[in-house]
Amino acid sequence: MLTSHFTAFRATFNPFSRQGKVARLLLAYLPPDARQTMKIQTTVLPKVVPAGVSQGEVAVTFKDGKEIKLNTEKMTIKEVIEELDRHSRILQRKEELSG
Repeated sequence: MLTSHFTAFRATFNPFSRQGKVARLLLAYLPPDARQTMKIQTTVLPKVVPAGVSQGEVAVTFKDGKEIKLNTEKMTIKEVIEELDRHSRILQRKEELSG
């Protein structure tokens, strides 16, 4: 996962549900120095969540200001990484062409 273009990473998940697994795995994929290069915010939901509240969500802000919000309840880890890497690769190409 290309995290060098992230400026903020926000994850909301319920650690007791299966739907929170993707958000937990994404937090584990962040590099060790991630807190120095980006703002990381996590929200851990209680064991019993009211109906209508999402069990898992990830929001990433990139260097160009674009924010991508993903509902991780119905997505696999592979799909989320592909979605985030798609925009990271675009920013990397722009950076290579300008520099």
